[in-house]
Amino acid sequence: MKCYRCGAELSKSNRCTECGADVRLYKKIMQTSNFYYNEGLERAQVRDLTGAIESLTKSLSLNKYNKDARNLLGLVYFEVGETVSALSEWVISRNFDNKNNDASRYLKEIQNNPSKLDAINQTIKKYNQALAYCRQDSRDLAIIQLKKVIALNPKLVKAHQLMALLYIEEGQFERAKKCLRSAMKIDEGNTQTLRYLKEVNQKLKENTGNKKKKKDDILTYQSGNETIIMPRTFTETSMVHTIVNLVIGIVLGICVCIFLIVPNMKKNETSSVNATLKEVNDTLATKEQTISSLEAEIEEMQSTLDEANKSIEDSDTKLNSYKQLINAYNYVVAEDLESAGNALSSVNADDLSDDMKALYESLLASVNEQYIVSLYESGYSAYNSGDDETAIAALFKVVEMEEDYEDGNAMFYLGQAYRRSGDLASAVTYFTRFVELHPGTQRASTAQTYINQYEASGDTAGTTTTTDTTDATGTTDTTDTTGVTTDTVQ
Repeated sequence: MKCYRCGAELSKSNRCTECGADVRLYKKIMQTSNFYYNEGLERAQVRDLTGAIESLTKSLSLNKYNKDARNLLGLVYFEVGETVSALSEWVISRNFDNKNNDASRYLKEIQNNPSKLDAINQTIKKYNQALAYCRQDSRDLAIIQLKKVIALNPKLVKAHQLMALLYIEEGQFERAKKCLRSAMKIDEGNTQTLRYLKEVNQKLKENTGNKKKKKDDILTYQSGNETIIMPRTFTETSMVHTIVNLVIGIVLGICVCIFLIVPNMKKNETSSVNATLKEVNDTLATKEQTISSLEAEIEEMQSTLDEANKSIEDSDTKLNSYKQLINAYNYVVAEDLESAGNALSSVNADDLSDDMKALYESLLASVNEQYIVSLYESGYSAYNSGDDETAIAALFKVVEMEEDYEDGNAMFYLGQAYRRSGDLASAVTYFTRFVELHPGTQRASTAQTYINQYEASGDTAGTTTTTDTTDATGTTDTTDTTGVTTDTVQ
């Protein structure tokens, strides 16, 4: 025994030799705790498990660190089927003392047996379901659940007791007695089981007393090898009495048929119909529940599939960005800046890792300046040669990269190319933006004229001839009567 204050080993003295604390009361408490532990052990050995639980609980109330008492209490709980309580006691014991503690071995044996854990969970669920059925007054369903509980955990005393109560309620005292005897084999000192058994024995005794025959009214004698049984009194009746008795018997038989047998037959038919209807309803409810469960599984699987498809699409997008970045790098090495710029324009920087973003920004910085110049020259050349489709493709990229490139020339020529190709709505969009950025210039005036013509004539260009004088770039735009503009470079 160790001192409660300093942890030193105590001697027979009433004071600790190390810290001088008075340990007389402490020793009495520890001795009392050990006494109750020994008492609980003795009761457990004779299968008085209820008494053992009571003694061990008292022992722990005096000394919660009594490892042996707590481990034994867990074993007793486990023996009566209270697995959760047993596990709780062993976990507490292991937390108090993890060295050379049998509780660790008990927990390990249960945790390493998944089937045992599953059986414990099923037992708890089915026992709770049986209690719910009892509250709903569905005794038949409760008995079915309790049979399953006992099959999974035959040592659960509460299940045997509840089953006995249900049988008592149904008037099946023999079955109740059988359940209580099973509970007695597990825990012989359970007072609740003994009280139920006393009530059952009393009911059985009353039922047996009512069924005894009165031997005084019967006379038996031996005739050779045969035993003759006859009433003590015998009265001879006349023919009239016989006929009267027959008539009375017939009338009584008819009355019995009318008042007892026929209503009972109708009642049986009604009960049979109700039972069939109940069975059909139960079957329909089960099928509806199964359908709902399957629909929920289908929705969950569809959600998983959608997430997987989205993940695949995101992966494809990221993979395409990486491929375009690699292509751009190869084009830069090959000094094909236009192709490199086209490849970089297809890269989404958000899809790249930090290292790849650094490479992307480096390539973009080295390519953009020369690329935009190349695009503008290509688009402007195509515009002058009348290839509006090529001009639109090139100048659109220039404007997308730098909206006001070359003081808006790229935007202006893009609008002209759209106008010459017949896409007047797109042309007006870029003309309008040009006017906003460069108001008061000659080309802004020309662009505004095209905008006015489009607004005045709907979706067709006007026939008014407009001449754009040479601006700072040295380019002259002339609109003829057909609405076609010819640009010449001076």
